[in-house]
Amino acid sequence: MNVPLLDLKPQYQALKSQLDAAVQEVVESQYFILGPQVEKLEQEMEEYLEVNYAIGVSSGTDALLLALMALEIGPGDEVIVPTFSFFATAGVVSRLGATPVFLDIDPGTYNVQPDLVAEAVTEKTRAIIPVHLFGQGADMEPIMKIAQQRNVPVVEDAAQAIGTRYCDGRRLGGIGRVGCFSFFPSKNLGTFGDAGLVVTNDSDLYYRMKIMRVHGGERTYYHSVVGGNFRIDAIQAAVLSVKLPHLDTWSKARKANADRYREFFVEAGLSHSSQQIFPEDNYPVGLPQQMYEGEESHIYNQFVIRVSDRDCLCEYLRERNVGHAIYYPVPFHRQECFSSLGYGSDQFPKAEQAAKEVLALPIYPDLSSDRLGYVVEVFEEFYRK
Repeated sequence: MNVPLLDLKPQYQALKSQLDAAVQEVVESQYFILGPQVEKLEQEMEEYLEVNYAIGVSSGTDALLLALMALEIGPGDEVIVPTFSFFATAGVVSRLGATPVFLDIDPGTYNVQPDLVAEAVTEKTRAIIPVHLFGQGADMEPIMKIAQQRNVPVVEDAAQAIGTRYCDGRRLGGIGRVGCFSFFPSKNLGTFGDAGLVVTNDSDLYYRMKIMRVHGGERTYYHSVVGGNFRIDAIQAAVLSVKLPHLDTWSKARKANADRYREFFVEAGLSHSSQQIFPEDNYPVGLPQQMYEGEESHIYNQFVIRVSDRDCLCEYLRERNVGHAIYYPVPFHRQECFSSLGYGSDQFPKAEQAAKEVLALPIYPDLSSDRLGYVVEVFEEFYRK
């Protein structure tokens, strides 16, 4: 049997007629950049994410970049980020000439620890970027208190967490000053290429980001600020409008798959064995006790386990055609491009350990029971040997 890490074909086939018609409508209109399809998507996202304003942009990376540019982050500024995330989180900070300040992570959630955020804030801190990694929310309440006390804006990196709710019921992305999302094809809500979104409840910041999306020009050829080409195209917006009504159903299917994995691993005797498939009783959910208890408390962009013998296991999975991936093998503090910042590996023991042990397994909504069962069978075979 072959079990890919992700298979998007069933999703496309189920919505083929609607998706093809939506794309064809854009083609026939010849209105490819911004326009009515984008405005429609932005209104739908405002309603879904329960925010005042949403702006479609060209990618999740550009969403982060636009947010920091609108907040006037630049040389001499510091921006607090976890050291364990996708590269864009830190890359956009350096791209603006600012300095990323790396923090270690909570080992159960992989998200930044609020107490470390409090210690890291200085007079140079101009933003805090908590990442809601793998679809699980960072502990936002204490982070927001720290930010408000120090008058520092919070930019939520919710690229992997669209639809997740915090303990008070709010959607992630709508808690900080700005929320940033990615619609890369592999995301829970993915389009046919690159696309992203920024959201805010701040009317002044919304206006600033909206004109910065088109080179800082409110009118063509008249530029009040320097922006960029961060426009989402109409085809991607049309695709997302078709898919958005199905997102919550897909999220529930991901959660059901995660629950089945846990059940299978417990039945196989692997959940608390010496192999440490699940290092904590509630792993991989790993939510703080006060977190929201509903279906949307963790939408599982990835199903990530931890194993001490990962290299051998990966080779075994490859031989038996089980898709898997490592998110992420190299934390920011060990990336060559950040070597001048002078961080040492011993400063981030939890991120270092995670980088050595994390392993993502297939969890996409259309993953069949027999395929999921086969993944567990392969694990059982490996550990029996």
